[in-house]
Amino acid sequence: MGEFVKLDLDGLKALREINPMMMSYNVEFAEVTGGTFWKAYTPEQVAGTEEFYVEPTTEGIAAMYKDLMQIYAPIDLYNEKLRSLAKELGPVWVRVSGTWATKTYYDFDGKMNGQVPEGYLNVLTKEQWIGVLDFVKEIGAKLIVSVANCPGLHTAEEPWNPSEAEKLFSLSKEYGVPIDAAEFANEPNMMEETGFPKGYTPAHYRRDQDLFFKWLRENYPECLCVGPSTTGGDNIKFGKGDSEDAGVGGIEQLAAETCNCSDLLDGTTEPLDVFSYHYYNGVSERLASVMPNAHWSAEEANSEAYLETALNFAHTYVPLRDKYVPGGEMWVTESGDAGGGGDTWASTYLDVFRTLNELGGFATVTNGVIFHNTLASSDYGFLAREVFDPRPNYFAVLLWNRLMGTTVFDTKEEIREGAHVFAHSRKDGKDGVVYLVINNSFTETTTVELPKDAVRYTLAGENGNMRATVMTLNGRPLVLGEGNALPSLEGAEQAAGEVELAPGTCTFFVM
Repeated sequence: MGEFVKLDLDGLKALREINPMMMSYNVEFAEVTGGTFWKAYTPEQVAGTEEFYVEPTTEGIAAMYKDLMQIYAPIDLYNEKLRSLAKELGPVWVRVSGTWATKTYYDFDGKMNGQVPEGYLNVLTKEQWIGVLDFVKEIGAKLIVSVANCPGLHTAEEPWNPSEAEKLFSLSKEYGVPIDAAEFANEPNMMEETGFPKGYTPAHYRRDQDLFFKWLRENYPECLCVGPSTTGGDNIKFGKGDSEDAGVGGIEQLAAETCNCSDLLDGTTEPLDVFSYHYYNGVSERLASVMPNAHWSAEEANSEAYLETALNFAHTYVPLRDKYVPGGEMWVTESGDAGGGGDTWASTYLDVFRTLNELGGFATVTNGVIFHNTLASSDYGFLAREVFDPRPNYFAVLLWNRLMGTTVFDTKEEIREGAHVFAHSRKDGKDGVVYLVINNSFTETTTVELPKDAVRYTLAGENGNMRATVMTLNGRPLVLGEGNALPSLEGAEQAAGEVELAPGTCTFFVM
């Protein structure tokens, strides 16, 4: 028997006000410079009709990576379609970072002529960075970055120096698009695996993060200091059998040495303005053969254990935020369904349940920003790589940003299969409430009692297919029209009373 939910308008208690740019995203540094990233799945693998297979190897993870990745050209951030679709999402934070950023040399004077200096792995040109700044300015976004910290800049025993960071920050400020926030490094708890100098330890990291943030406050005091940007390693309860190597923590099996937040922050003298961490539900099929306990199957993608993973992360990190940044916001500076470029279903309707549930649930726990990984790279991107066609998750977060206001209410509804219920103020500023009801049961109908007439927006996979690459809104396919025009996102009038929500649907009610 399906769940019954009675929506309330009069007895709602406000929990908090949240950041209006809570839904934000990453543009990978590797996209900006061009370089190696995850190979795309085949259409059959996306549809679930072809199994993804990784050739076993005895030569280690690096050898396996060679078969899973390919080289891509730099993203065209001047593309009109990309800019238009990004702008529709409204004001956001854009994070340009990733492991790639830790190892990139800024060749802004062109002296290297495309050659990578010793100790670095990549080169960023002045033209490429101005492309980022123009993109951020065009869409009205704020910019967060991380900086170089690799053998080309210094050894482990030598203190970090700002010679490269100064290039990035000064050019941005001179160009009129200053950097608004910065993390010292991406996923520093992976230590050498993230690109740090050989022999780098948590003690070296603490020394260098302090040096960076001290330099930042002295020279660019308007820039927020964000950190530590860790991934797993903090006794997170993952849900999948409560295994310590499930979830994103399983990624640590790739690294020779890892550490946790306390290793990176205890004893530092420069305080953080914002606490950050990374969340993925686990690892994708690409890495499942190496970390089977960290991978979830498509059949589990609507399960309670799977959907609660994001909230387990949030609840784990709240006390750490309270310890290191009391009263500060908590930012998830990378978020997605799976590390390793996303699962085969990341580009389909099936991942919409996780995305909307994460947004709704996170807002009930804390204030902050969630950076979806990514805007237009790999299978978890909001937009398809190179052609920039919107995927179901794009339209889901577009509706979220258009409908859900910044006041979060306690619905007093227990999260359960068939009834993940969240309530916010109206984004249009009018009196009233917007409810999001996620029916993650694929077999049972959920009944909702509306106290008054509403406008209804029901999302579903096209033709009832959970792995559809096209999502419908009240039965209408959400695809771009002529000239890349957005489809109609108008809701439908819904009379008060009992309303049935079909299995596997996500519905917004505006009242």
